[in-house]
Amino acid sequence: MDFKAELKKKAALAEEALERFLPSPESYPPLVHQAMRYSVLGGGKRLRPALVISAAEVAGGSAHDVLPAACALELIHAYSLVHDDLPAMDNDDYRRGNLTNHKVYGEAMAILAGDALLTLAFQLLAQSSCARPEDIVKVIREAALGAGTMGLIGGQVVDTFSAGEEINPETLEYIHRHKTGAIYRVSIRTGAILAGAGEEDLAHLTHYADYMGLAFQIKDDILDIEGDEKKLGKPVGSDIRNKKATYPALYGLEKSKVKARCAADSAKAALSTFGREADFLRELVEYVIKRDF
Repeated sequence: MDFKAELKKKAALAEEALERFLPSPESYPPLVHQAMRYSVLGGGKRLRPALVISAAEVAGGSAHDVLPAACALELIHAYSLVHDDLPAMDNDDYRRGNLTNHKVYGEAMAILAGDALLTLAFQLLAQSSCARPEDIVKVIREAALGAGTMGLIGGQVVDTFSAGEEINPETLEYIHRHKTGAIYRVSIRTGAILAGAGEEDLAHLTHYADYMGLAFQIKDDILDIEGDEKKLGKPVGSDIRNKKATYPALYGLEKSKVKARCAADSAKAALSTFGREADFLRELVEYVIKRDF
């Protein structure tokens, strides 16, 4: 399998669908729709849609059937970045090489655009006509839990109020598994549920997502120290400036790299019951910890 070609294909499918699902920039009131499109269509690896699609394919489903749900998870991710960049949060000026949303549209519009993206995500999840109604309800619940205080928001709260504080390894892992990992978990479970995966397969895929999300966030922590600003599209060192809790801050750079590798290996081990249909997910973990952006 040509992993890069397959990732590019899945990203292109998501990109085209996102363009279609987002409101037109001319739709009234236009400014909020322009702000939404600015942050969603401004680049990105599209890993969350790729996970939704891949999990569905592992379970015997098709990419076309889960595209609305795949885009929904990308919208939740985009909303979280818009709000995370705000002055009251991380106060970042750049995202993916472009000015952050609030730098272009102002803080009020950035907050509203983020709210609108989150709301549109649930509309798209409800449009998942490929699945049984009870499975659609399941994935809506999965997304609400993953994006709420038991997931993404919970991780962001602990991350925000741990800045500058001494934390233990358990708290750091909580932050990483919730702030970043929760939406990876929802992405995998959403694709699998909509494609009709059995409970055993769903459990294995969930374990994969948990470790893959952890590996991703540890690598993010590492890149904030030794990454290339041009490739990252944002200044490095923001975690240090904001006194954020990170793996390198707690364990040091070299031990953090070992922990990223261990998390990646655990993710791949969770796929041992699957055959070649899970090769993309296996390769994706390697991509995640070897990336330089």
